Amino acid sequence: MVEDIETIEQTMKRCRTETLRLLHRIPPTLGDRQWHPDFSPIDWHFGHIAFTEALWLLPEPERERFHGPAYQKLFRADGLPKAQRCALPNRDAIEQYLGDVRAAVERVWQSPPPPWDQGKTRLWWWLLQHEVQHSETISFLSHLAGIDLRINQHHCPTDSQKLPLQAAMVAIPAGVVCQGSEQVWAQDNERPLHWVEVEQFWLDKYPVTQAQYQQFIDAGGYQQSKYWTEAGWQWRSKANITAPLYWRPQNTTQNHPVYGVSAYEAEAYANFIGKRLPTEQEWERSARWSSPHHSSTYPWGEALPSPEWCNFNHHHGQTTPVNYYDQGRNQGGCYDLLGNVWEWTASNFEPYENFHPYPYRGYSQTYFDGQHRVMRGGSWATRSWGLRASFRNWYHPWTRQVLVGFRCAS
Repeated sequence: MVEDIETIEQTMKRCRTETLRLLHRIPPTLGDRQWHPDFSPIDWHFGHIAFTEALWLLPEPERERFHGPAYQKLFRADGLPKAQRCALPNRDAIEQYLGDVRAAVERVWQSPPPPWDQGKTRLWWWLLQHEVQHSETISFLSHLAGIDLRINQHHCPTDSQKLPLQAAMVAIPAGVVCQGSEQVWAQDNERPLHWVEVEQFWLDKYPVTQAQYQQFIDAGGYQQSKYWTEAGWQWRSKANITAPLYWRPQNTTQNHPVYGVSAYEAEAYANFIGKRLPTEQEWERSARWSSPHHSSTYPWGEALPSPEWCNFNHHHGQTTPVNYYDQGRNQGGCYDLLGNVWEWTASNFEPYENFHPYPYRGYSQTYFDGQHRVMRGGSWATRSWGLRASFRNWYHPWTRQVLVGFRCAS
C-alpha cells in the first residue's frame, strides 16, 4: 500500500474525489434531515470530515480559520447532540468548507516537516480511513433515505432465471493463525499483530441469502421466542420487528444476501437452522486463508481489491448475488468474505492484548464496553482503503441501519 508522503497525498486526493461524487448524488433538501435518531444528518458527516482534517493536519494559526465557535460546536464529534445537528450550513457552504480545508492542507503537503516519519504517515492514514468510514455512514443513511447512490456505474448482475442457492459449508482447518496487523494503515483496534489458535470449524460458503432467510420468516421465526436470546427477544418484542429493515425480496434478488439485520436476528436465524455465528477469530482465519500455510491481507492473496473480485465502493450501488465473485474466494471456496455486506460475528468488541490507543484515547477505547459487537468484511459501499481481512467494525447488536448481513458457522 502507501509508504511515502507523495503517494499518501495522491491517495487522499482520490478519496476526496469519491467523497465529492457522493455529495453530488445526494439532493441538498435531504442532507439536513436526521434519518435515524442514532445517527447525525447526512451533511453533518461531510462537515465533520473537513473539521477533523483541519484539527489534525493544520498548524494552530491556520487551523483557527476553520474552527470558529459555531463550527466547534456543530462539527465536533462531542459537540451538539445528534438530534440538534440539523441546523447546518447550506450544501454549497459545506462543499466550500471541504475545499478550503483541503486547500490549506495541500499547502502543508508542499512543505512537509522534515523528516516525514512513520508516525506522521500513520496519522495521515488514520485521517484517510476516518473519511472512508464517515463516507460509508453517509452511504447507508442515504440508502435508508431511498437515495440512489450508483456513482460507479457497472453492470449489476441479478438472479433472473436462477434457482435459490443450496446451503453449503466449508471446513476450515485448525491452526495457529495471525490476527490483526502492524501495517502503517492499521487502526489502533487492529493492533498488535498476534497469533491465535483456532480449532477446526465449518463456515457457510456464502452469506445467508434472502431466499434462505425467507424460510425463517415463513416458519414464524419472528413469533417464536425459542430461537432468540433473552436480550434479542426483548428487543424484537418492544420494537415489534417482523422482518429485516431493508426487506424487499424479489425473484431477481433471492440469491443476494439478506441485510439490514441486527445481530439478534442473525443469532435467531442461526438457532433456527441449528448453527451459530462465527467468532471474529474464526472469521479472520477464513478471510486470510489464501493458501494452506499462509495468512494473507485479503481472501484471494495480496493483490489490492478489484471490481472483479468483490462488490465494493458503489461499483453496483447495491448488493450482488453471493456466488457472483468467483475470483474473490478464499482457499476453501468461501465467497464474499470482503464486500457486498458486512457480517456479524459472535464476538464483543474488545482490545487485543497490548493495545495502545491512537490517535486519541477515545477513538476505539470508548467502545470496549461489552455492549458493542464486531462486524467484519465491508459492504458494497466500503472503499478499498477500509477493505481488508484484519479491519474491525463495531456496533450495538440491535443496530440494523448498517449494510450488514451474516453467515453461519458450526
